[in-house]
Amino acid sequence: MDNCAIKVKIRAERGALLPSYETEGSAGMDLRARIDEPIVLGPMERALVPTGLFIELPPGYEAQVRSRSGLSVRSGIACVNGVGTVDSDYRGELMVPIVNLSDEVFEIGDGDRVAQMIVARYERVEWERADCLGRTERGAGGFGHTGVK
Repeated sequence: MDNCAIKVKIRAERGALLPSYETEGSAGMDLRARIDEPIVLGPMERALVPTGLFIELPPGYEAQVRSRSGLSVRSGIACVNGVGTVDSDYRGELMVPIVNLSDEVFEIGDGDRVAQMIVARYERVEWERADCLGRTERGAGGFGHTGVK
């Protein structure tokens, strides 16, 4: 095991496969569907795909569930909420909210890789009220203020 890896408790039910890194340099672990019947999604349809996995993240960590880039580009399949957050105090089954953005029917089978998950450390914020904020070169410019090129 990698020296910088953290240990995370995981429970797999109904024969679910553990999340896995596909290559040595992968940041995300693939999550697989754990379903008894195929899920068939028509264009623009959504489904909540069970994984059969339950995790116990240490305090100060979250799991981010994201679309798989190849699945998104080839088939138009993405996570409904863009990136989902699994909090360290959540103990329910990991579920992946999937949407079919293509104009073709898509079928999800048991064991199919449907998303990727990244476990990341985070910091909590303590807000400090202020009457003014420090100035920057950018200022309030946003939403494309620097142009395209």
